[in-house]
This record gives sequence, structure tokens and C-alpha cells, in this order.
Amino acid sequence: MDPAASSTARALQSEKRISWLTLVLGGVAGVCVGYFRGVAWGGGIFIGAVLSWLNFRWLRQGMDALVNAATAQAEQKTVHVPVGTYFKMAFRYGLIGLVVYVIFKYLNVPLLSMILGLGALGAATVAVSVHEILRPSE
Repeated sequence: MDPAASSTARALQSEKRISWLTLVLGGVAGVCVGYFRGVAWGGGIFIGAVLSWLNFRWLRQGMDALVNAATAQAEQKTVHVPVGTYFKMAFRYGLIGLVVYVIFKYLNVPLLSMILGLGALGAATVAVSVHEILRPSE
């Protein structure tokens, strides 16, 4: 098998693991926190995890679109990227901030719980990285 193809396949597998593990960790943490601190706190943790999952997906889609556009237009002097790609990449943090504000303001979910839930992506990334280190595939 081509080493570049193998590396790409491993990277895609790791991205998939990070994606689903973000939601799993956020869900488990949300249930545990909900049991000990209340439903609003548990819901906030899960909402933060879902927002971090969306952020990860938007980042991946934006990067894939940029790579595809650059590859397809390799022979041209200027590369044309769809406007939606720039929107997702530039405003994803703003959209997440707006959603957090609206949920905090109107649903009375604790802000700190949603911010902590945003850390689910980092926890999933660390877990997948440790898995890759301990169990490297040849």
C-alpha cells in the first residue's frame, strides 16, 4: 500500500474517532455532572460538547474545501474558494459564542458548564492521541 494513502487513511480514522468521542465524552460528563450538580449543569456540559463537535466538523469541512480547491486549481495562478467556506472558517467562533449567549440568556443554562463542555473536543483529541501512541498501526 502507498505510504501516503496509508497516512491519509489513518488521519481520517483519527478524525472520525475524535468526532464521535467528543460527543460520547460530553454525554457521559453531562450525565455525571447532571447527577451531582443538577440538570441545568449537565445540559450545559452536553451543549458545550455538541458545540465543540460542530466547531470540529466546520473546521474539517473548511480545510477539506480549501485543499480540494487548491488541488483542483493547481495549474491556475489564483484559486477560487467558495464564499461559504470562508464564512464557516471565520465566523464559526462567533456563531458558537452567539449560541452560547442565547442559551445562557434565555434557557438559564450556567455559562461555566457550557464553557467546560467545549473542552470535550480537547479531551477527545488527547484520548485519540494517546491511543495512537500506545497502539500504532503499521
